[in-house]
Amino acid sequence: MVMPERIVLKTSQNCACFANDLAEEIRLFVDMTEVVSDTEASEHDMLISVSLTEEDNAYKAQAFCGDKSYTYTYPVKAGSEIVQKRYMKRCVKVAAFRLMCMFFPDIKHPWGSLTGIRPTRLLRELYETESNALSIMKNEFDVSIEKLELANEIVSVQKPIMATQSENDIDIYIGIPYCKTRCLYCSFPSEVRSKKTDMEFYINALLKDISNGAKIVREGGYKVRSMYMGGGTPTVLNEDELKRVLDHALSEYGDYGMEFTVEAGRPDTITKEKLKILYDRGVGRISINPQTMNEKTLEVIGRSHRSGDIKTAFETAREIGFKTINADVIAGLPGESLKDFEHTLFEIEKLAPENFTVHTLAIKRSSPLKMVLSEYTLADQDEAEKMLSAGSECAKRMGMVPYYMYRQKYMRGNLENVGYALPKTECIYNIDMMEETTSIMAHGACAMSKRIFEGERRVERIPNPKDILTYSAKLDTLTEQKKELFLKDKTGKIIG
Repeated sequence: MVMPERIVLKTSQNCACFANDLAEEIRLFVDMTEVVSDTEASEHDMLISVSLTEEDNAYKAQAFCGDKSYTYTYPVKAGSEIVQKRYMKRCVKVAAFRLMCMFFPDIKHPWGSLTGIRPTRLLRELYETESNALSIMKNEFDVSIEKLELANEIVSVQKPIMATQSENDIDIYIGIPYCKTRCLYCSFPSEVRSKKTDMEFYINALLKDISNGAKIVREGGYKVRSMYMGGGTPTVLNEDELKRVLDHALSEYGDYGMEFTVEAGRPDTITKEKLKILYDRGVGRISINPQTMNEKTLEVIGRSHRSGDIKTAFETAREIGFKTINADVIAGLPGESLKDFEHTLFEIEKLAPENFTVHTLAIKRSSPLKMVLSEYTLADQDEAEKMLSAGSECAKRMGMVPYYMYRQKYMRGNLENVGYALPKTECIYNIDMMEETTSIMAHGACAMSKRIFEGERRVERIPNPKDILTYSAKLDTLTEQKKELFLKDKTGKIIG
């Protein structure tokens, strides 16, 4: 079928609330094609209609397009309103997915109709309530056998780590939304640090945020489980700035819990002095991220380091004493072939990291890459799958197992990002955050605080503003919002 210029989505009144979810389902097949609702379709548009009814104690979803239709039914089960809404959403999404499969039978979908970030969380929850969880994933969500095996292995690896959680645990996130340069594929609202950057202004706001959050954590009786400093690139801070932020965080919280991780990230921001500052303050885990070990690609994507700088950074970190280092790579970077990616993997094996993360290129609408997409050759679905398979084999050769996984919109081949680790070196924060099993007190512009109500499978969030000036101006308001979120009991009553 020829790709439509635009898709118009019509929904019945009782499934209108699922319009965004249905649009994501449709985009699995049409990539960047615009999907709109509540408008009239022209002769050039593809019109899709979705309705939902309840008949004979079952939900019935019907999806129509032209002379094709698909009907999917699911029995009504006991549960809260939230649970019922989840089943209704599942119903309409499956109907829309299978209708689209009729029009685009050649497009492979290894994750089937799943569009969410966390397939492993879904599988884990199914295990808690269903005796045939794997069968549901395969037959109802159309997940491939290969991806089922991956998800199942990850759930198994995570299980003992999750068992170490207690109800009052909380993770601490500290965000540094600055980088040395902006990568071609990046859609994160980070700023490029320049000579004109007023880093003092941001750090002052960040320290106030940390103090306010630590007080709430103490008042709420929470216990710090892990601490994570991410970005952007935290090591874009100079030595004195890095000391100031870390010392303040450790002083206010008194402890970093079971682990302290810092995304050192880009080797062109790493110095021996910065690594020693991290190590001396208890940071046990860092990332040094190549993305690729091909010089030409590094120039294309806007990285200001060379592959040799990665090797030097690893050697320096080992000299300082770091025992757990993560290396990130990206499959499907502009202009790279499977052979290019295999060269990167070969070089990564020489570095022997304890953790290894294989990302799939995601073409985000707000990234510079999206604006110049026609200028580059990108891996197709088959090649992207081969790259991920090569990454998996590389991890196995290094003795690693997959321990967390997440997905993003607009990924090449509708695939996934996978974190691998040597046994006993898994990052607790990554698991807690990706599986949404532990509340997070987050500090910094762009950061997201979360409170997990696990018994209800409910998450409440407070996003910090992306803009630095707005973030600083709203700190008092954000603090009050965090108090309301983290200092209320399960009934909604404020503690103390």
